[in-house]
Amino acid sequence: MSTLQQSARDEHEPSPPIRRDGLLLSGATGFLGTELLARYLQQSDRMIFAIVRANDHAHAQRRLHETLESAFDSAAPFSSRVRALAGDMTLPGLGLDPEVAHGVAHAVDEIVHGAAAVSFDLDLEQARAINVQGTRAMLELAALCQRHGGLRRFTYISTAYVAGLHKGRFYEDDLDVGQRFRNPYEQSKFESEQLVRAHVEQLPITVVRPSIIVGDSRTGWTASFNVLYWPTRALARGAFAVLPARRRSPVDVVSVDYVADAVRALAAMPDAAGRTFHLTSGRDATSIGELLALACAELQVKAPPLIAPALYLRALGPLLGRLQPRRRAFLRAAATYVPYFAVRTQFDDARARAALGAQLRPKPLGEYYGRIIDYARHTRWGARPMSRAAAAREAAVDLAPESSLVAPASRAHEAAG
Repeated sequence: MSTLQQSARDEHEPSPPIRRDGLLLSGATGFLGTELLARYLQQSDRMIFAIVRANDHAHAQRRLHETLESAFDSAAPFSSRVRALAGDMTLPGLGLDPEVAHGVAHAVDEIVHGAAAVSFDLDLEQARAINVQGTRAMLELAALCQRHGGLRRFTYISTAYVAGLHKGRFYEDDLDVGQRFRNPYEQSKFESEQLVRAHVEQLPITVVRPSIIVGDSRTGWTASFNVLYWPTRALARGAFAVLPARRRSPVDVVSVDYVADAVRALAAMPDAAGRTFHLTSGRDATSIGELLALACAELQVKAPPLIAPALYLRALGPLLGRLQPRRRAFLRAAATYVPYFAVRTQFDDARARAALGAQLRPKPLGEYYGRIIDYARHTRWGARPMSRAAAAREAAVDLAPESSLVAPASRAHEAAG
């Protein structure tokens, strides 16, 4: 009996029959990964094997248990169908015991690789260690699965921002168009996708490219308060004397529920193998000007004047740092996000829209922006976390007819942080 099989059952219980339709999921304890894990557990009876960054099996189990508790309130209903595998994306073979890896190869027919370093603050080698080397190791494990019983699908979660600083329309078949990148995250994901594409003849690969992922469109829940949230919080605090942004620049935002639903749907489509799909707002993306109007209306603040981002980064930002030393940390953080206020790329998502059909479309940001910002303010921008399950309960109460006029207003006066 392999180490994997031994860890998959209580020592006093009979070993369950071996099935070969299991799912291997990386990044299961992350924001999008939690949503994917929840869907596969609720909408199928498959065994899920989750690679969790941890020092040992007990540590991995604790982290996965906490994720299940957040997602469902209780891990009990699903704990028998999900197995934590202690691993590390930066280590050879993902840090998995070889016997465990072979056990996985005999048990799964699908892999969803979502683990990634998403911080903009890492240097290129740090980002590559996880995003490129980790993907290489996942592809090696996929090849092992292919040799032991077959692999139906390998879904790689990339990002639309492999487009980097490309100007104009960026199509789903595009990758290397001579673009430069805003940060090591974008470059490392681009290099990782190049690696994945080199294996499309050997493995049944689907690449999905989400744009900026925000909270659930129905509940507002998020575990990640970056990109869109940080500038919004700064706006709420009146921290922007001027806003370095291009009014007409597109802001392509999608909700986590749309991305998770789309990933699962595409992974099940036979003809999606070998193809790339943009999970983006595409032609329905909002603009900086429209987003600023939404934010100011929601936060009840006055819009700051706009300034060209390039001018801010070259001159005004450094000048303010010298004149206002106490604001240097804020100005450094602002410089991280400013390049996304001047995007000149439109993500073409025609293939994704055709494949997913009319029933699975990204909602316009304006339809749920108030909900995600209400959640952010209610949790004090992540300082007072709320579980996914608790957010769903609150949303159910808020949407009830008798409370619809009361509950949202009760949170409208939450402090900005």
